[in-house]
Amino acid sequence: MRTPHEHSTPPEAHEAAKVPLEILEVGMEQLDAIRRLNVAIFEDAHIIETFERDDLLMLLARSGGTDVGFKLGYRLNEAAFYSAKGGVHPAHRRNGIARALLYDMLDVVAGRGYERFVYDTFPNKHPGMTVLGLDEGFEVIRAGYSAKYQDYRLRFAWTFDAA
Repeated sequence: MRTPHEHSTPPEAHEAAKVPLEILEVGMEQLDAIRRLNVAIFEDAHIIETFERDDLLMLLARSGGTDVGFKLGYRLNEAAFYSAKGGVHPAHRRNGIARALLYDMLDVVAGRGYERFVYDTFPNKHPGMTVLGLDEGFEVIRAGYSAKYQDYRLRFAWTFDAA
């Protein structure tokens, strides 16, 4: 287990995956692929409120030519980037794909000069993201109950070293 300040950048994404994996930074032309994955993963068509976001980043993971996961986020404020949503198709879980997507996003975000990376998760609905955040040394910086999702919401943060 790492602490948030043990290193300034995350490990390489390809080191996390247990399957051949390609992670692509994509644009709106791949939104249909992300929508299909979102429905398969969350059984819900809703992804985020709007794609009209500053510094929108969309990552698409492919294994063997098949879309297997995605992660997207955007600028929260001058210092922080917010990872808004992501997931891995149920048939492809437990292969390190979520971790690889996280590492790749952290790498891109660090390269864009952000000081902090944050994401919210609901531990009862998505325990894997809670475990992943704790395992990777993220800090829990906020917790509260969400009546909308009928679950606790945890905000995790990763602070990049200024080195």
